[in-house]
Amino acid sequence: MKVIFTKDVRGKGKRGEIKNVPDGYAQNFLIKRGLAKEANQSAMSQLSAERKAEERREAEALAEANKLKTHLEDDKTVVEILAKAGDDGRLFGSIPSKQIVQALDKQFNLKLDKHKVELPEPIRSLGYTNVPVKLHADVTAKIRVHVAQKQK
Repeated sequence: MKVIFTKDVRGKGKRGEIKNVPDGYAQNFLIKRGLAKEANQSAMSQLSAERKAEERREAEALAEANKLKTHLEDDKTVVEILAKAGDDGRLFGSIPSKQIVQALDKQFNLKLDKHKVELPEPIRSLGYTNVPVKLHADVTAKIRVHVAQKQK
């Protein structure tokens, strides 16, 4: 019997796949538990419509990520953060990704998830730093962060 998997089934198939499985297994296990449905004509057309909608959503997300990348990598987009530092240019403390995202939101009104900022370790010195941001699976941007010394 041909079935369309509605959920991932380990060792058998992934969501959206069409496979031939034994009749008893399909009726008594997969269909009964809602893991698959019979692959008839209406189910096949519904699956193709879902795939087209998913591709359209993916294309929109990619376009949005590219638009945000051009804005983030613009020369005018430099995130300014003030911090206390010693005479040798080392900070008292550090600048984590959360603080960078908050400053970006406050200065440029751009909201990002702090988990998308790929900062291997917090910034601990004054000056300019390029911070990579994973906006999409295919799109990575760099934010320029300028850490300046807070006046005493």
